[in-house]
Amino acid sequence: MVSRRRTKLIVCLLMISMLVVSSIAWAAPMPPTFAPLVSKLTPAVVNINTEKYTQSRGGRGFDVPGRRGGGDPFDEFFSRFFTQPDRYQHRSQQRPVKSLGSGFIISADGYILTNNHVVTDADEIKITLSDKKIYDARLVGRDERTDLAVLKIDADHDLPFVKLGDSSALQVGDWLIAIGNPFGLARTVTAGIVSAMGRVIGSGPYDDFIQTDASINPGNSGGPLFNVKGEVVGINTAIVASGQGIGFAIPVNMAKDLLPQLKTGKVSRGRLGVHIQEVTAELAASFGLEGKHGAVISEVIDESPAERAGLKVGDIILAVDGKKVAELRNLPRMVAAKKPGTKVRLEILRMGELHQVKVVLDDLESDNREEYSHSVDDRLGDLGLSVRQLTPEIAARQRLSLDNGVVISRLEPDGRAAGVGLRVGDVVLMVDNALVKTVKDFKTALREGKDSLYLRFLIQRQQSRLFVVVKLGE
Repeated sequence: MVSRRRTKLIVCLLMISMLVVSSIAWAAPMPPTFAPLVSKLTPAVVNINTEKYTQSRGGRGFDVPGRRGGGDPFDEFFSRFFTQPDRYQHRSQQRPVKSLGSGFIISADGYILTNNHVVTDADEIKITLSDKKIYDARLVGRDERTDLAVLKIDADHDLPFVKLGDSSALQVGDWLIAIGNPFGLARTVTAGIVSAMGRVIGSGPYDDFIQTDASINPGNSGGPLFNVKGEVVGINTAIVASGQGIGFAIPVNMAKDLLPQLKTGKVSRGRLGVHIQEVTAELAASFGLEGKHGAVISEVIDESPAERAGLKVGDIILAVDGKKVAELRNLPRMVAAKKPGTKVRLEILRMGELHQVKVVLDDLESDNREEYSHSVDDRLGDLGLSVRQLTPEIAARQRLSLDNGVVISRLEPDGRAAGVGLRVGDVVLMVDNALVKTVKDFKTALREGKDSLYLRFLIQRQQSRLFVVVKLGE
């Protein structure tokens, strides 16, 4: 009996020992001090100070030239870049509006990567290095769609620079380090982890943000986000003003793809010429598709590459040059990453059969029409609608004598928009008091009205116009 009890005790102790060893083996190690890494990286991080000269009109108060309208959850982030040095100036006097941001040197000859919104419309750009030396910078190239810009300074010696890493290798939980200029506090270092990948925050058609809990504040924008190897994996871009520990960075791979074009001063993107929508479970079943991947073509634009290649409404694009289209938002980025004139191979599902279609892409930048459906759900929660640009073809099909506006292309059955009677095909002409001519106008109007209790839509439905009010609050 004693021997049996002793045996059980030994077995229990062995099991406990194995559990302890296993837990130690699987526990995430605490990082060592970041001090040596920070000391090495900081000289390549720069402070960016810009000035824009505007005509004083009021003589009192602030005139904040933010890129985004009020009500944007990131509005505080952008607006607080700007300060008014003198509140009491003569009405006709020019006054400088200053902004602060961050950036980082990517080559010894003085090329600097930052956010486009940090330098937009700037008349003067000055760069301060960690050794306190100040240089005048010139804007080499910028891209509003991805919010990236490249600057250049000229020094009489090689400058310290950082290595660009691989953002696709990041995993949720990886350690990150941010260095920047928050609130003018130069060379501030914060650390955190990757909170999420592939975030869509409604800032543009190519949203694919890294979310991090590393502290990011106004002035950090344009600064680098490093991995523990000291490689740049992201460009800090936005925060949620009402949240804590919620920051967003552009994946560095996106910047790496654009850098050659940004350095030439012009960015060109491929254009397919289709309107697309999400492949829902119901659509997948109706088309005989296993899974919900891909993007279904809801309209082919006249005289576009898609029309010339014979693409049709109802085709589901499954892959581009062998790369799977996992979800709707992947397709615009995959096509835009190609240069105009590139021949791409699309794998499509048509009437239950797989086909290979070759398409020669046009230049997206030479066409002002928005070709992809734009969801606004990320901005207004359960509003539940997507819109597209009104085209002459859509206007003719609906017998509308309209040149501008946006068309509701999708409604969620349980969304607020559907609940108040909005319909697919309705053309939105105004949101509150703002005229809506383009998808960009529509998104801006939604940002400005996001904190309101109600949004008022003026719509064209067939030959009638009517107001529809959507209640946002409870």
